[in-house]
Amino acid sequence: MKTFLRIILALIVIGVVALAAIIFVPPSLTKPDDKLAADWQPAPGEAQYVTQMADCQACHTAEGGKPFAGGRAIESPMGTIWSSNITPDGETGIGNWTYDQFHAALVDGIAPGGVHLYPAMPYENYRHMKEEDIRAIWSYIHNDVAAVDNPVKETALDFPFNQRWGIRLWNWAALGKPGFHPDDVATESDTLDRGAYLVQALGHCAACHSPRNMIMAQDGTNADNPAFLTGGEIGGWTAPDLRTAASALQTWTDADLKDYLTTGRNAHSAVVGEMQLVVGESLQYMKDEDADAMVAYLRAISDVKPDPQPVPDERTTDRLDAADDPTTAKLKAAADLTDGEILYLNNCNACHMPDGRGAPGVFPALKGNSLVTAPTTKGLTEVILHGAAMPSTGERPERLAMPAFGVRLSDADIATLATFLRSAWGNSAPAVSADDVKALRQ
Repeated sequence: MKTFLRIILALIVIGVVALAAIIFVPPSLTKPDDKLAADWQPAPGEAQYVTQMADCQACHTAEGGKPFAGGRAIESPMGTIWSSNITPDGETGIGNWTYDQFHAALVDGIAPGGVHLYPAMPYENYRHMKEEDIRAIWSYIHNDVAAVDNPVKETALDFPFNQRWGIRLWNWAALGKPGFHPDDVATESDTLDRGAYLVQALGHCAACHSPRNMIMAQDGTNADNPAFLTGGEIGGWTAPDLRTAASALQTWTDADLKDYLTTGRNAHSAVVGEMQLVVGESLQYMKDEDADAMVAYLRAISDVKPDPQPVPDERTTDRLDAADDPTTAKLKAAADLTDGEILYLNNCNACHMPDGRGAPGVFPALKGNSLVTAPTTKGLTEVILHGAAMPSTGERPERLAMPAFGVRLSDADIATLATFLRSAWGNSAPAVSADDVKALRQ
């Protein structure tokens, strides 16, 4: 009995010591690569370009706020996280940080003073960035971004998520080896290697488009993991699958995919939600060769060969024939309509057409649309409730917008309409309830 009690006491002591070490012993930091000369500087324009590709501005700029001055609310399963001010302001920004401290934040998720950043900051991905790109972002923020005095609301999550020392344990379990480690596909050519780097590190696509494992870490940060980029969730919205046979990308041409990434729209679809910010603040600025590399890599890791679908032309008979689809036939006949079909004809038909295929580059198709058929219904419901707008980009400056139908439709109406969309034209997804809509409206 005494031996058993001694073992228990020893385990308690070990646990207390380990916990004290986790809380009080400073974490070890990844040292910057010393291969670059101390006076190394990025090429003209490169610092801004790398910062754009890393999409720093989207998260660190509040709606209507000054660039990089923080204050954007980021919804997470733990609660609301407020993005920090990363302008070179000495009081409220990062003007007093050293490069080593900036490097630690991007690579290890640790701010000055050993403060652990919440992984809403995608250091899971940024730790795979090359040293020259981290230095380029540092250079741009400190030399080209205007300092803004903007105290940001402090993130205050509920217990136990407010105990940041716990993130140290998460880091031990979740983080891979720092530095860029090409997967099997990326080693096949320089183009695929560049595309992999843009997708995995700078663009941090897996932060949204990969599922999460049991500890809420990204399930794979490169294509050697079969779950990589097979769909995730952000703020209750489904981030679609980019890789498997179920992905809508497999019905697009390479040109369609490139248009979507760089302009936010193509002949089939248009960006909404967080992806609207990604295109508007980042991807629209991609160099042509980088856009081609990203497309090539996404194609190379696909589980199936793409099967591009023809683009409808509302000016010809090339649209889906009514005889080929029961939904289209019924909407065109406008007889014996259900409540969902009536709501569609009265509110959506003028733009999205009876066959649900919209107009190329103007009105997105609803047939086969990943937002419409997503496992989570929040994205579709929010778009109907509050409307949506495409980003204004260099190649497509027109900011086309869909109106908010929440001002004219009840919760029950929107639920009925959304349920119709999720089952029309061959779509197959569960129904939306009025309670789902009510929760979002409130």
